[in-house]
Formats: sequence, C-alpha cells, structure tokens
Amino acid sequence: GKTYKYYQPANGSNATDNDRIDAATLACENGAEVVVAAGFLQENALRAAATKYPDVHFIFIDGYPVTEKKGEGEVLKNVAGIAFDEQQSGYLAGYAAVMEGYTKLGFLGGMAVPAVIRYGYGFVQGADAAAKETGAEVEINYTYGGQFSGSPEITAKMEGWYQNGTEVVFACGGGIYTSAVEAAEKNNGKVIGVDVDQSYISDLIITSAMKGLQNVTESLLESLNKGEWETYGGKVSNFGLLEGEYVGLPTETWSLENFTVEDYEAVKDQIKAGEIEVSNATDAM
Repeated sequence: GKTYKYYQPANGSNATDNDRIDAATLACENGAEVVVAAGFLQENALRAAATKYPDVHFIFIDGYPVTEKKGEGEVLKNVAGIAFDEQQSGYLAGYAAVMEGYTKLGFLGGMAVPAVIRYGYGFVQGADAAAKETGAEVEINYTYGGQFSGSPEITAKMEGWYQNGTEVVFACGGGIYTSAVEAAEKNNGKVIGVDVDQSYISDLIITSAMKGLQNVTESLLESLNKGEWETYGGKVSNFGLLEGEYVGLPTETWSLENFTVEDYEAVKDQIKAGEIEVSNATDAM
C-alpha cells in the first residue's frame, strides 16, 4: 500500500542548493511521509525542507545531524544522519589490490568530503598493510577531482597515471569513475569501483569498495514503520563491520585471482575483532 517517487534535482551534476531544495520541497508538497536523500551536498536542502515540514521524516545518507541554521540552533529531530565506515571498505580494497599483485596504485577522489576522504585513507592503510606483509614496494598516486563527474581534464590526468605505470585506480566519487574507466580502456589499466558493485559498468573494474546503502535505508524505514524513529532521529548512526555486513567487497563478481574469498573473510574477521584498527581520520589525507 506504499507509494513512492524519485525526485531528481534540476541540472544534474551541476545542481545548486536551490535545485536540491526545490526537489525536496516538491516531494513534501506531494505528500511524502519520508524522504531519503543521499549525499553530503543535501544538507541545506534537508534543513530547508525539514524545517518547513516537521512531520515529514528525512533519512540523510552520508549525513549527520542537521541544525535549524548552519552550525547553530536546535538539532532537527525529523532528520536521521547515516554514516558508514568507508575507511574499512577502502582498507579491504587496498589490501586486496596489493595481495592480488598490484604495486602501482592510484586513488581518484571526487570532492574531498568526509566519506570520500575516509575511503581514500582506508585504501592507503590497506595497501600499506599488505605491502608490509608481502614485502612489496607499493607506490600510490593520490588526487581529488573536485567534482562528482568525469571530465576531459580528469581523463587526461588518469591517462598520464596509467602511461607512467599505474596499474589500478580506485575511482571514488559518483560519476568520476567515467574518467578512470575511459583512461583505463586506452592504456590497459584496471579500476576499483565504489559504493555499490560497479562490475556491470566495465570488465576493467576488478572489484568495488561498497557500503550498504540499501540495507541501511531498509533498516531505517522498518524502524520508522514500527514507530521507533527516535532511535535515529536527530542524531548520526554509524554502520560498518562492527554493526553488521554494511561495508565490504563483492566476492561473487570480483575478478581477483590471487586474493581469495577465504583471505578476504579472514581480514574482515580481524577488523571485526579489533585486531586490525582502521583509522577514520578525515584530516589525515
């Protein structure tokens, strides 16, 4: 008996705060009881809509508590911030890449927002740990594109990386993967996807550092339906390996040959047990 609709802000990847506010407002005006908004850039839209429509519940994926005004005022109780341990997923991707045999890696981030930084820092930590275990000399190129889409300039930079020996690039930031894949296709390179299993995009994507966007959304919707919104409303809730299978790699579709599923599960268990601690410091990179 539920109805739903997908609202996309005008102007696509060039959307402004006003575009996002218009989309969130339209959803509420059309009778939405709950609005799921994904991405760091949704903050101002959620602030505007949640203030205007206090009876609507908002799930802020990759978000945090939202206040009445930027940085001040009461926390809005009808907004639930959801964060992930992206650093754990990034760690697993970096560790797997080096254990697979790659020693010249790259990290291409989108905008340097906390979630992207956590992915990147975890990637470096995982690659470093595997390098110490294997004795391999690992090199990592690291950059941010400053946007969540590909561009000719970013593609050219990735082509330079591949031509200078980079074997695999972790493309982390929305549609920015298009530049990494395009450059990889021209230079016999490989790519690591992000957020969801992106193996369907290209055979060059060897694995993906994922987080459970769907699982978490379903959990919150279920809690809302049970009348348990106060568990999440007005606060940030964190999801990673300690909370369940909320981050990881897609073992059924990856094209890794030397790094086995058994190896992967062993590393995951070490993280869960606290034997491996992955820093989530967003000011480290």
